[in-house]
Amino acid sequence: MVPTLIVLGVIALIAIALIAAYNSLVVLKTRIQESLSGIDVQLKRRADLIPNLVETVKGYATHEKSVFENVTKARTALMSAGSLSEKAAANNELSNTLKSLFAVAEAYPQLQASTNFQDLQRQLGDTEDKVAYSRQFYNSNVLDYNAKIQMVPTNIIANMFGFKAFDFFAATEEEKKNVEVKF
Repeated sequence: MVPTLIVLGVIALIAIALIAAYNSLVVLKTRIQESLSGIDVQLKRRADLIPNLVETVKGYATHEKSVFENVTKARTALMSAGSLSEKAAANNELSNTLKSLFAVAEAYPQLQASTNFQDLQRQLGDTEDKVAYSRQFYNSNVLDYNAKIQMVPTNIIANMFGFKAFDFFAATEEEKKNVEVKF
């Protein structure tokens, strides 16, 4: 009777450990999905600000049609991006087109003085900070999850149930270049 109880106790402990390992992987995977959703929310907020920004600049710089078209195309690409890599590429393209939009805006002192333009610029800057934080939060969750699916004993559970590693939200080569400041 005692050996049977010991065997049942060991089996129960192993079962509890397996369930705990599986549940911890599910929690980490859910955190990754939630943090990716946070990135999406901030990118959408950013994309929602852009039409207002473009319209404000258009009011002052009506002959800069190609800049407005490029910003609009980049915004559309961001809104329709599906995968993480597509979102990253579209986000980078939008960042580049916004640089050209702000370069156009610099040529118009009345636009720079516009309260509406300044408010939109501030909101966009605030959103950029939130996007950066959301990326960092996502990458922290991916780090925890990817490490856990490689460590014993959770790697056994991960392999059994098909848990796969997630990609990090990485900077592009363009973003890694040094910023050149000229006075």
